[in-house]
Amino acid sequence: TKKTNIDAITTDAETKTVKLNSSEEELVVQYVVVRRDLIDKCPLGNDPATLSYCSPSSLDSMHKVTLEVEGEIQIVNLLEKLKSNGILHKLWIEQPENIPTCLATKAYPKSMVSPFFRKLKLCK
Repeated sequence: TKKTNIDAITTDAETKTVKLNSSEEELVVQYVVVRRDLIDKCPLGNDPATLSYCSPSSLDSMHKVTLEVEGEIQIVNLLEKLKSNGILHKLWIEQPENIPTCLATKAYPKSMVSPFFRKLKLCK
């Protein structure tokens, strides 16, 4: 895994790219991972706040990749990989059931985080 000094990155908010230590520029991306077993039980898109957040007018201002894992074991394994490599993230825990449902990374240069997500499928 390629590690980059975050302090040496500058962001261009208009193009959503970062300039690394050299002259190379790269897309900044946030990965969102959801559990397929829960999507099958509770379809996405029923919540008004989610619909607004994912509306076409909002999507143009975001660079997010939504992926899926099979279930709880896979999302916990991904969580551990991210923790051990210092990738900042948020894990959502459904209450009162106390089960992990979704994980999202902080926005990073794509090359820094994409290796952790290469084997996952796009969420459809």
